[in-house]
Amino acid sequence: MISKEMKIEEIIQRYPQTLPVFARFGLDCVGCQIASFEALEHGAGVHRVDVEQLLKELNAVVL
Repeated sequence: MISKEMKIEEIIQRYPQTLPVFARFGLDCVGCQIASFEALEHGAGVHRVDVEQLLKELNAVVL
């Protein structure tokens, strides 16, 4: 299960099937230099993405 405290890079490495979800939300996290340091909640906030909706959709593809 993905949580908002997880680092973006960790999510992508564990669950590569989440990449299309990140893309739908306009988050190009693969090429981001701070993805290994940035928590999902912070990254979503910076890009003005609803973290709860993002989290719901990310978890839907990994369950």
